[in-house]
Amino acid sequence: MAYLAPAEFVTKMVDAGESKLLMSTRDTLIRSFMAGAILALGAAFAVTITVNTGNALLGALLFPVGFIMLYLLGFDLLPGVFTLAPLAVFDNRPGATWGGVMRNWTLVFIGNFGGAFMVAVFMAIIFTFGFSEAPNAVGQKIGHIGEGRTVGYAAHGAAGMLTLFIRGVMCNWMVSTGVVAAMMSTTVSGKAIGMWMPIALFFYMGFEHSIVNMFLFPSGLLLGGNFTIMDYLIWNEIPTVLGNLVGGLTFVGATLYSTHYKTAAKRVAA
Repeated sequence: MAYLAPAEFVTKMVDAGESKLLMSTRDTLIRSFMAGAILALGAAFAVTITVNTGNALLGALLFPVGFIMLYLLGFDLLPGVFTLAPLAVFDNRPGATWGGVMRNWTLVFIGNFGGAFMVAVFMAIIFTFGFSEAPNAVGQKIGHIGEGRTVGYAAHGAAGMLTLFIRGVMCNWMVSTGVVAAMMSTTVSGKAIGMWMPIALFFYMGFEHSIVNMFLFPSGLLLGGNFTIMDYLIWNEIPTVLGNLVGGLTFVGATLYSTHYKTAAKRVAA
């Protein structure tokens, strides 16, 4: 399970950021669509485990299956590119601009939402036998999650919005740590173990992941959850996206870049 030193894997982070900025529109959309779809399946898997076993910890421990699969396949999630893409601009890589960063983020957002929404529709069909009957226990649980994480926050006003934002920050601190952990090893087992730890942590702690929510909340609306599209956008998705951006770029991308890539000069011994 070969391990790369921080200076080595942070260089890979910058290289990855440059690659994502220069990727074609077609490839960016395909990879982000598949990432959103696979992560959504992982979320459906975790909720199903939690409902069927009554054990939320078991669901959290197995949720990383989807995340690990999509990253081993080379697909892209928005929280990951929030962290990696700006590094190429920080390093003045050829062709790396803030306009390119915004283009990448926009395309990945669109692709992730498309993939997650497709799975939301598919799972809603499964949970209701093609909308011919009421949702099963898993479908009902997803509907309740949507209510609790929209109108539940709204009931607390500004304090609820602050809590939602901080949960978004904490989420991508851990998720982007998982993205980076995959670069720490050159073996599949090493990458999988590195990703599994922070992803299980964020899911069990109930932090807010913008792409997981692209599955949970449209699913909740399709399955009769008692909240609206505007509740979803204002009291979850938009603040979560902003929190994910701040958490990943501040606590992972910029931090590792500034200390392991642009390391300050050593102090002179007295």
